[in-house]
Amino acid sequence: MGHKTPLYSAHLASHAKIVDFGGWDMPIHYGSQIEEHNAVRTSVGMFDVSHMTIVDVTGADAKRWLQKLLANDVERLLEPGKALYTAMCNEQGGIIDDLIVYRMAVGYRMVVNCATREKDMAWMQKQLVGFDAQIRHQDQLAIIAVQGPRAVQKTADVLGNAYATAIAQLKTFHGIPVGEWFISRTGYTGEDGLELMLPAAAAESIWRSLLEHGVRPCGLGARDTLRLEAGMNLYGSDMDETISPLEAGMGWTLAWQPEMRRFIGRDALEAQKAAGVARAFTGLVMAGKGVLRGHQKVRTSLGEGETTSGTFSPTLGYAIALARLPAGASGEAEVEIRGKWQPVKIVKPPFVRNGKCVHS
Repeated sequence: MGHKTPLYSAHLASHAKIVDFGGWDMPIHYGSQIEEHNAVRTSVGMFDVSHMTIVDVTGADAKRWLQKLLANDVERLLEPGKALYTAMCNEQGGIIDDLIVYRMAVGYRMVVNCATREKDMAWMQKQLVGFDAQIRHQDQLAIIAVQGPRAVQKTADVLGNAYATAIAQLKTFHGIPVGEWFISRTGYTGEDGLELMLPAAAAESIWRSLLEHGVRPCGLGARDTLRLEAGMNLYGSDMDETISPLEAGMGWTLAWQPEMRRFIGRDALEAQKAAGVARAFTGLVMAGKGVLRGHQKVRTSLGEGETTSGTFSPTLGYAIALARLPAGASGEAEVEIRGKWQPVKIVKPPFVRNGKCVHS
């Protein structure tokens, strides 16, 4: 038996198929993964992401500590509510975790992955030495992600005036506090949407209200196909502590300026950048029969690489994958599937955004 979120009973009531995910009992689907995927692309769906880890950072040195801890620069968070995507790296430049950090009215809020919770908390605690900063795991909060082209309006309708007024103010990649809640316009699907951080005791009631108003519950299966179509990394599949942000398509999250900001892993990343990154993170599409999966061998004109994650794309109707290939590889390639080499095309992800094909 794994950890259970405050919404576990609601999942059982909706006949979810439960699986282990990073030590948590989570819904993989509620009957049809493809229908859940399509609901998010065309209308609205909701996900229980209460297994994610919310960590608040406070203290006089909170910003200075985060400037050391994170590869992106929290100085860019010019106003309360603004969010930033970043990596937290080790000294070798490998990714300990990827996360979102928000500037709050007092301090900062980070949302990190569930499977890395223990090592993340231990690493952050270790780095606090010498700083007047404190971290607190906000385990009394749940998170519901409402995603899709109708997500914002539907959520506002369900929650009522006070929340609707706050939601109307939200810009993409911003959050806003509403009482004990924190509502952000963020997500992991490539669609517009909201993530509701709310007291765990209120989560099931809100989930049921959304359900009664036509918001479809969606499991981890649809969450994975949606994020893959959106070209978004999954920690443990597309990156880990042996992979740098430069090798994970996250070079844009590295804030090199100002030079005096010596974040953890900077020296190793500067050396890698100067030497040239040998492996590039890119996408693959396969028009023929078959499904791309993670850890399949890829042959290109410049040498071999490997898929990191793959799936059949319900939106596009063919297989897609993320892959790490020799830098500069382009055009046609081959993937080994069950001992046979199948033709694929190397493309630039994302594959789908806002319901439309965008890969090139």
